[in-house]
Amino acid sequence: MREMTPRQTVSELDKHIVGQGDAKRAVAIALRNRWRWNRLPDDIRNEVTPKNIIMIGPTGVGKTEISRRLAKLTGAPFIKVEASKYTEVGYYGRDVESMIRDLVDAAINLVIARKRAEIEEVASQRVKERLLDLLVPSPDWDAADEEEHEQSVKRHERTREKFRKKLQAGELEERNVELTVEQRQSPVQIFSSMGGMEQMDIDMQSMFERIMPRQSREREVTVAEARQILLEQESEALMDRDAINEESIALAESNGIIFIDELDKICGAGEGATGADVSRQGVQRDLLPIVEGTTVQTRYGNVQTDHMLFIAAGAFHRAKVSDLMPELQGRFPIRVELQDLTRDDFIRILTEPSSSLAKQYEALLATDGIKLRFKPDGIEAIADIAYQVNQTTQNIGARRLYTIVERLLEEISFEAPNVKKKTLTVDAKYVQSQ
Repeated sequence: MREMTPRQTVSELDKHIVGQGDAKRAVAIALRNRWRWNRLPDDIRNEVTPKNIIMIGPTGVGKTEISRRLAKLTGAPFIKVEASKYTEVGYYGRDVESMIRDLVDAAINLVIARKRAEIEEVASQRVKERLLDLLVPSPDWDAADEEEHEQSVKRHERTREKFRKKLQAGELEERNVELTVEQRQSPVQIFSSMGGMEQMDIDMQSMFERIMPRQSREREVTVAEARQILLEQESEALMDRDAINEESIALAESNGIIFIDELDKICGAGEGATGADVSRQGVQRDLLPIVEGTTVQTRYGNVQTDHMLFIAAGAFHRAKVSDLMPELQGRFPIRVELQDLTRDDFIRILTEPSSSLAKQYEALLATDGIKLRFKPDGIEAIADIAYQVNQTTQNIGARRLYTIVERLLEEISFEAPNVKKKTLTVDAKYVQSQ
């Protein structure tokens, strides 16, 4: 994991997320504790478990964004799941163990990307030689005269060198070559929609992949297209899949982060509940061993969840954290409340982040030659409307800004390719008129 102090983590999060200092501090400490845990002696490391976090707050205040940015900062395997999408084992839908399989898939993608970077130079060199083989095929060496054979070899080498120089100069990118390409098999899905049966589905797919012969066909492609296909083939040939799987499992087990959104949606009504509440309680019961620490079977091997970090979030308007099973509550010892966004927060969200909403729209319309400028009083007017609408209707946090700005710029977005006036100033008057 990348070494970052809690202060550095908060500073990085501040570049993208406005406010919510308590939540940022909590995840920054959790991240630093992951780094510390990896440096503990083996005898004590196994005794130290992650301090999982519940973030409590209305929609649109930054819960998901904090976790997503956190994963990018660390380079750790990260997935976001919605608790409401899972069902109790035996019911129609996904079972909670599938989140661990998804996390391992994310870890494998990270490891493969790193391995590709490591072998890129060797793979690229191999691709050049294979492209030359396609452009300058070796002739049949059937000459009876030894001297004639040597001359043929020399001619072939000279031709190959000429093509090598042209290839390096980029002069052959549009030339067509014939390439053998392996056709990808469509995955067989039989049990995916049945809770608790996903592993059987994976096993069936693996079995079919081993039994069914791999098919390939000849394709005529340009040198530019062939380079990408060959790079994929050579990279695959250079990578040890078994080693990648082992490294990915270790990465997921020690550094994996799972963000469970909508945790409040699986809060049941307590003892004696019937109907849908039974399923919600069942999801909690199935989730408990995952968070506590268990072994989950995946197509890449068994994965232990003991040291994964779980960050849960929910609005908890109707339900309370105390409505969760006591055992599950105990596995989330850190609780952070996120605050509603104020008018000043909206102003900061529109202007401060490195990819603020104002900057996004300025960049989008610039592609059509439109120079869009937001004046301070225009920003304030947008923030006023967002705050008022959130207070008088349903509070959807910063997402309200997307609705308002999209409506505000609807006309110019539609007419941008055709208008003659290429400058638009968004001030308070324009905001009110729109």
